[in-house]
Amino acid sequence: MSETKRITSSEEINWSVVTVVIVGTFMAILDSSIVNVALPKMMVIFSVSEDSIQWVLTVYMLTLGVIMPLSGFLGDTFGYKRVYFFALALFVIGSAFCGMSWSVNSMIGARIFQAVGGGILQPIGMAILYNECPRSKMGMVLGVWGISAMAAPAIGPTLGGYLVEYVNWRMIFYLNLPIGIINLFLVTTSLKETKLVKGKRLDAPGIVLSTAGFFCLLLALSNGAKDGWNSPYIVTLLCVSGFSLFAFVLNELLHPEPLLDLKLFGNFTFSIANIIGSILSIGMFGAIFLIPMLLQNFLGQTALKTGLITFPSAVASGLMMPISGRIFDKYGAKAVTIVGLVIVSLTTYILGGINALTPFAMITFWLTIRGAGMGLSLMPISVAAMNTVPKHLVGKASALMNVIRQISASFGIAMFTTIMQSRGSFHFSNMAESVNMRTDIYYSMQAALRHIASTLTISPQALGIGLVSKQLVVLSMIKAINDCFIIASCMCLAALFLCFLVKGGKKAAQPDLKIKKAKHVAFEG
Repeated sequence: MSETKRITSSEEINWSVVTVVIVGTFMAILDSSIVNVALPKMMVIFSVSEDSIQWVLTVYMLTLGVIMPLSGFLGDTFGYKRVYFFALALFVIGSAFCGMSWSVNSMIGARIFQAVGGGILQPIGMAILYNECPRSKMGMVLGVWGISAMAAPAIGPTLGGYLVEYVNWRMIFYLNLPIGIINLFLVTTSLKETKLVKGKRLDAPGIVLSTAGFFCLLLALSNGAKDGWNSPYIVTLLCVSGFSLFAFVLNELLHPEPLLDLKLFGNFTFSIANIIGSILSIGMFGAIFLIPMLLQNFLGQTALKTGLITFPSAVASGLMMPISGRIFDKYGAKAVTIVGLVIVSLTTYILGGINALTPFAMITFWLTIRGAGMGLSLMPISVAAMNTVPKHLVGKASALMNVIRQISASFGIAMFTTIMQSRGSFHFSNMAESVNMRTDIYYSMQAALRHIASTLTISPQALGIGLVSKQLVVLSMIKAINDCFIIASCMCLAALFLCFLVKGGKKAAQPDLKIKKAKHVAFEG
């Protein structure tokens, strides 16, 4: 009877722990997207150029990529509760400094401070869930936790747009203070400290090589489209990154206590799940990047209206996350991930047909269906990967998975930016060749053009060419974004085929869970 009670209690989900981790993760991810809409305001306030203000975004992403590999070591050495509390405190203090910034340099420094905390929060949070919650319920747990990961990037522009337009741009940072302070209190009351791993050696070469490699890689991906992929600056960054990461891989394979345990890739399910997750991250962040650009830059919508158009997709993802988790707990990852990826592939392809005449309601509809597909597919495949990892390696596996997703997201944005620019030039050239300024339409517009041109003191011919050129730029960029969605749909289709290699198997995993339970009960008895 006592053994039955122990098993039952061990299978209960500690929702207070899940809530603490959700809030921390949501804050960290939200601040990677909410700042975007405030950049024009910051440019005016700080009197800086676009190149300078972009570092407010870039430095946050770079710091996340550099600090994430350290999270597993920190958690094992100092305790996951202690490290999570410290990271959350850093994030809250960094948010306060961001809100008080008086120059672009002070803002960049505060963002680094903030990102150090945010970069640790995400992988440590996932590791805490695996330490505190039963493996048999991890689908449900990570499904609820995943709401923050999926919803935050879509909510960011909406919330940021509202605060910048109607309140104050500094509120996008000050908003973190009361929420963060409450969450710090909850950390002290809800989380239990984990056992420390004694005698761990710091992988100093791994830290140096990973910092150099990931920093240069992410910086190259961020600036490649702007500076040119063939420029000496970007080529140098990629060479340094390639050399550093190659040396890092060798060091990790040979080091007795590696910073990132690359031997985890010897686990087939873990490897395939990470490949599928990376493709989904590329597609997800590519869409988050492309849709706002399409709506604001080429269809003339405000940041707030753009956020309202994309917001329902975040709600759909959030609603589907726990549902997909429940399905995973009963039937395994394969079926639900395949259904989700079919939806994502199809809707991404349909979004490739957007044009200037597409109703915004239709764009919102297909984005919402796509968001539901993302919610169905992304979390089960992550749980499938983590469930194959031994408990003592959960911290390192979480750090490794989060680093891969961070690089994938950055790569996706860089890739789609490059494709968009090259295809935009291609479509512009094709359409420009077909334009004839001596058509009947042009002659019918001559009177109006002469009237407007006289007030602007330019020739009607130049005005006509300027108006046509501007319209061609808009149309060519819309076509280029369409091409990006077609490519993204092909990538999602490739991920769909990879899903068939994943062991589907709740039945395959259940005996292991039973053995662990039996051993646990026998040990306690």
